[in-house]
Amino acid sequence: MLRGYIPPADDDERLFVRRLGDLVQVVRQRGTSRSTPFLSDRQQELARAALAGLGFEGYAFDGGYPDAERRILRLFGEYGAQEPLPAVCLFAQTLRADRALTHRDYLGALMSLGIRRECIGDILLSEDGAYLFVLDTVAPLVCDELSSVGRCSVCVRAGRAEELPGREERPAQTATVASLRLDAVLAAMLHISRGDAVQLVKSGMVEVNHVSTVSAHYEVFENDVFSIRGRGKYKLCGVGAKSRKGRTFVSYIEY
Repeated sequence: MLRGYIPPADDDERLFVRRLGDLVQVVRQRGTSRSTPFLSDRQQELARAALAGLGFEGYAFDGGYPDAERRILRLFGEYGAQEPLPAVCLFAQTLRADRALTHRDYLGALMSLGIRRECIGDILLSEDGAYLFVLDTVAPLVCDELSSVGRCSVCVRAGRAEELPGREERPAQTATVASLRLDAVLAAMLHISRGDAVQLVKSGMVEVNHVSTVSAHYEVFENDVFSIRGRGKYKLCGVGAKSRKGRTFVSYIEY
């Protein structure tokens, strides 16, 4: 069984939906195209539902490369020409690194320049640096001011799509769980006790489908995505039959 749509859960999400409705109204009245900043997975889900409710079909999501996670929503007007994507790909090459830099290192370095999260798309790590997708409005700032990441020197230049590192396909793993409660599934995926899983949930470190939950009893469904702060991101790929002992077979992948 799959989970249905989760409506806006807080004031920020409701404000996002209202602003999107205002943007759609502008596109319809003026006939010109508009774009949003980079949206999270959750915002994209909210946008799809809002656009369906408004009967607006002329849109597309684009993060600058296939399979991007953070993407820009492009709303196409009746008369407006399709404009170029308002984002660019930059490559930050490490010149001297004492350790392997992480996604968090690059994101922190960009935000320390005063760049808002919505101006930053995906960050793809490579052996000698990282590809940074950013809005074209902040690209000059990144090129001019980003000189170090995590105390390592970097040099920023334009990136090219053909240079992007390929995504590594990770095989699905299998486990059995006593139930499809959040704590049981987390314990199986993280190889920890259910008690430890409960503590992770209650401490606010777990999101399901990009929505925070503090209920260990929360029921999970096939295709749910779990983000655990400091431990990674997982997807529940399949829910199978029950074993002779009444446990449920599940399969999952780690991003």
